[in-house]
Amino acid sequence: MMGDMASEETRTTKPATVRSSAQPADASPVPTRAWTTRLIVLGIVLAALNLRPAITSFGALLEEVRDGLGMSGSMAGLLTSVPPLCFALFGVMAPRLARRFGLGAVVCAGMIAITAGLLIRPYAGSTPAFLAASALALMGIAVSNVLMPVIVKRWFPDRVGSMTGLYSMALALGTSAAAAVTVPMTDALGGNWQTGLAVWAALAAAAVLPWLPFVRDRRAPGADEQAGGRGGAPARGEVGGRGGAARRGEAAGRGEASARGESATREEAPVRQGASAGDGAAGRAGALAHKDARPRAEVPALRITRSRTAWALAVFFGLQATAAYITMGWMPQIFRDAGVPASTAGLLLAVTMVMGVPLAFVIPRVATRLPHQGPIALVLGVCGLAGYAGLYFAPAAGAWAWAVLLGISNCAFPLALTMVGMRARTGAGVAQLSAFAQSTGYLISIPGPLLVGVLYQHSGGWGLPIALMTALMIPQMAVGVLAGRNRTVEDEATR
Repeated sequence: MMGDMASEETRTTKPATVRSSAQPADASPVPTRAWTTRLIVLGIVLAALNLRPAITSFGALLEEVRDGLGMSGSMAGLLTSVPPLCFALFGVMAPRLARRFGLGAVVCAGMIAITAGLLIRPYAGSTPAFLAASALALMGIAVSNVLMPVIVKRWFPDRVGSMTGLYSMALALGTSAAAAVTVPMTDALGGNWQTGLAVWAALAAAAVLPWLPFVRDRRAPGADEQAGGRGGAPARGEVGGRGGAARRGEAAGRGEASARGESATREEAPVRQGASAGDGAAGRAGALAHKDARPRAEVPALRITRSRTAWALAVFFGLQATAAYITMGWMPQIFRDAGVPASTAGLLLAVTMVMGVPLAFVIPRVATRLPHQGPIALVLGVCGLAGYAGLYFAPAAGAWAWAVLLGISNCAFPLALTMVGMRARTGAGVAQLSAFAQSTGYLISIPGPLLVGVLYQHSGGWGLPIALMTALMIPQMAVGVLAGRNRTVEDEATR
């Protein structure tokens, strides 16, 4: 799969190497060598594998961690709320960090933070220290969460659906693997929950390596769009291929490149910028005179909060994250309280998570082919409602069926990521929308896991928590329909 994608994406990104006389010197094109593309794909996959084990490994051993650190149910609920809190606080910083240090450097630093946090937290010795070390790992997860759609949009503009599917599939695989093997691996390592949690730092350390060659790449998100006229990665191969040929034809029609052979490509961007100044040298002079203003003309600033689509996507992201973190943090405990053995409860959570492996690849590809993604959000919501009903009426008897249904429902996450890539036209727009939707969404999701812990502790059962989870699924379906409409934030939020 990687080899096929590498060959396809090399072809996709190659047009970004076209340089114009108006292109800033520091806006070098995205590398297109096959090994570089393969390394990016490997980096995306390994990063995605590490974006959830910090959470699901903790959920699988929640009872042991609570006993070891002396946690109450409310404190455990607070711990399950820490992931969305960290994602909201640190995720909003990701685009700014990427502009200053580069995408590769920030993702690499994120993987290092995950490694350190996972290695430190089991041996912290107290609940506050455990919380702080978890926050360090979650900080790395947060910035990587936000930047992955940007990396996909920048490197694979023609393959947003398939690459988002690959990334989401790897994320689901890492999530389910941590849920499935943490308990048996802990038993195999002597039954010490600290060792069972710390071992996941090794996977995070491996994810650092593919990003090291890109640490010195300081191109900001959207730099290719600004440097190359209409952009290196805005929409569906616009810079090269048929799009480039069309613009060369347009330039020739204006009499600007009729007999220049290979120079037509180099003159293409100045011709477009300087068309009003006349032809030939006059057009190029106009382009160069306005070079500094060009990024503002080509990539308008967005007031993202003016976009109804951005708000709908943020609320959808928040509600699906609420459901996901309640599931990852509390579902094993629901099954254990119903009489299911701990190892089986971990496997049930793994089944829920592993459903995202095939569906995370299928759903983005289907979504990118539909004019409206709302029906997908409705189907996923119905599966969630059925799963919650099963947990309420027969948690042990139909445990495997409820795990499958909730796993399908949790695939709202790859749908949300796909819509982030589809609801903006440019890499800069995707970066801004991704940061807004994820940060706002994770803020929305913070109270959910905490409320579940409080309701569980004070009611002594799972009736009220499951009722809360069911009630939240209805608005998730509604805003999913709104976010799935065929429009872009640039149309709604341009100053």
